[in-house]
Amino acid sequence: MNEKIVQTAGRESLGEFAPMFAHLNDDVLFGEVWNEDALSVKTKCIITVVSLMASGITDSSLTYHLQNAKNHGVTREEIAAIITHATMYVGWPKGWAVFRLAKEVWNEEIAEISEKDRYQNTIFFPIGKPNDGFAQYFIGQSYLTPVSTEQVPVFNVTFEPGCRNNWHIHHAKSGGGQMLICVGGRGYYQEWGKEAVEMTPGSVINIPAEVKHWHGAAPDSWFSHLAVEVPGEESSNEWCEPVSEAEYSKLK
Repeated sequence: MNEKIVQTAGRESLGEFAPMFAHLNDDVLFGEVWNEDALSVKTKCIITVVSLMASGITDSSLTYHLQNAKNHGVTREEIAAIITHATMYVGWPKGWAVFRLAKEVWNEEIAEISEKDRYQNTIFFPIGKPNDGFAQYFIGQSYLTPVSTEQVPVFNVTFEPGCRNNWHIHHAKSGGGQMLICVGGRGYYQEWGKEAVEMTPGSVINIPAEVKHWHGAAPDSWFSHLAVEVPGEESSNEWCEPVSEAEYSKLK
């Protein structure tokens, strides 16, 4: 199965100036066409490089797609053969121009993609920054990024394998609580005195106020969920003891 391609360059560069173009770039071109399963990402990279070459595009966009081709398995020998073959059809000057860019891309040392980056390519929402503000309430590394800060607060929380938060309680005089929506990986939710519940993409957990619970990643998997804060009167969080290793080690 192909890794999911996620692109945000359109919104970052043109989101306010040209929101429709940003949508077409990020959600249609990359979100749908690049994630269509009939062709491998490597094949799509090759097609894109040749298409840009044929159009005479030799700017930073071609460099990006050459680097993308390298990242998805196109070797130096393969790109040389691809450019040579395409040159026979699109023109000698274009071949020379693309070879100059390809030599720079394939000669530089690129750090191997990290497990975090690999996981990011499988989920729609960004992983975000290390969750340092709540680190004392977690075992392992977690990450946090806001999805919405208006009307109903929504955050994407990501856990590295084995990471989980402490037992905690969402207090409220009325209303309150939290909703969890799994958007990637595999994890668990457990209420005090009950068996842990496995969470996979699409799983939804409703947590009433005053229920002691914890949630986090499976021992062998990254895990991400949206945390939806349910509005309540006089709401607060109480952090309790960590999940014991004996309890956590029962999970698979």
